[in-house]
Amino acid sequence: MSLEPSIVEHSSNRSSMPLRTWIVCGLMLLATMLNYMDRQALSQQAAEIRTELKLTNEDYGKLETGFGIAFAVGGVATGFLVDRFSLRWMYPAVLLMWSAVGFATGWVTDYRELMICRVLLGFAEAGQWPCALAASQRLLSRSNRALGNSILQSGASLGAIATPLVILWLNHPSGDGSWRLPFRVIGALGVVWVAAWLTIIRPHDLTIQEEEAAPAGDDDRGAAVVDRATQVRRFVALIVVVIAINVTWQYFRAWMPMMLQKEHGYDDATVQWFSSAYYIAAGVGCLVVGFLARSLVSRGWSVHGARMAMFVGCVALTALGCVAAYLPASPLLLILLLAVGFGSLGQFPTYYAFTQEISTRGMGKVTGVFSFVAWIAVAAVMGPIGRWIDQTGSYAAVTLLAGLAPVVAALALSALWRPSNTEP
Repeated sequence: MSLEPSIVEHSSNRSSMPLRTWIVCGLMLLATMLNYMDRQALSQQAAEIRTELKLTNEDYGKLETGFGIAFAVGGVATGFLVDRFSLRWMYPAVLLMWSAVGFATGWVTDYRELMICRVLLGFAEAGQWPCALAASQRLLSRSNRALGNSILQSGASLGAIATPLVILWLNHPSGDGSWRLPFRVIGALGVVWVAAWLTIIRPHDLTIQEEEAAPAGDDDRGAAVVDRATQVRRFVALIVVVIAINVTWQYFRAWMPMMLQKEHGYDDATVQWFSSAYYIAAGVGCLVVGFLARSLVSRGWSVHGARMAMFVGCVALTALGCVAAYLPASPLLLILLLAVGFGSLGQFPTYYAFTQEISTRGMGKVTGVFSFVAWIAVAAVMGPIGRWIDQTGSYAAVTLLAGLAPVVAALALSALWRPSNTEP
């Protein structure tokens, strides 16, 4: 199949899913992968960085807080820009910004400089989601969005899988400051992505078509036209969901490596290898959810029913963190953590599909607002988490709460989100 015709020319027949659509989804997967590699390079090397820069757990928690607040602000700012300017230029611009900051992190010399880099990184990295979700919304039909979102979201697990391996490859245990090289290498990879994006995406790709901007019903192109009260209930439901699932995912991303080292006594190499296994499980969960949701729809399920079934199943797996919180170092502990990773990332594709029901022309703003709320919540808890661990020497209580948070999200969706009457 030729790659020459533009995506826009094919958008009227989305059920055929042209090759270029999947290529762009693949590029967004790679962007998510780089996004998480730049972010994860800190948590995967936290023990070494804390030692060299003389940081406490509370200092580390404050770094996560700074990153989270900046991410929240950056999401709103980028979201408004995405709705006004061409995605062809917005996407590579924000990716170059976060890559440059990640690269610069390899030269920090103290806590202050590291905090500045984390704040700038958070602000720039927030642009990934308004850009990616606006693009997938414009590219994919309603029944295909859970699958498309699972593809781009799986880049998070791929990045998290790759980061420990890159660190093991580049770091030298006997060399001081060897943690700096992974930041530089990962940051430099952003230039390659930008070149690929600008080569594939043409000036008129990813524009909003008029028939998409004003959907007439709950069909395969857009969201249903619903009354304001229903929209408010859906918005509130998604606020609860985005806070709960992000707190859970970000807690395990930021604190699990240190928990395994400090509380359970695993050595550094074991933690790096297990971290890769954890994110493999997360990536598999993300993709399985997308494929199963699409399969259920093809078997006669409603789109809403398929999404809810996948979301609740993932919540049940994430809740196993409540058991893992009180287990000693053991194979069972590691198995339960793998299940948590599977469920935790698997919640995101269906959440993204729900957000894409809220607006078409305002997708960037919607994504930015949800991102802002989620990351303010994440930022608010990271400092207290670090202080609690410093005071108690235990991760158990916060691990328990992180496992339970998505249960609240499932209850909110069940209570507040009802499918429109036009959906079978």
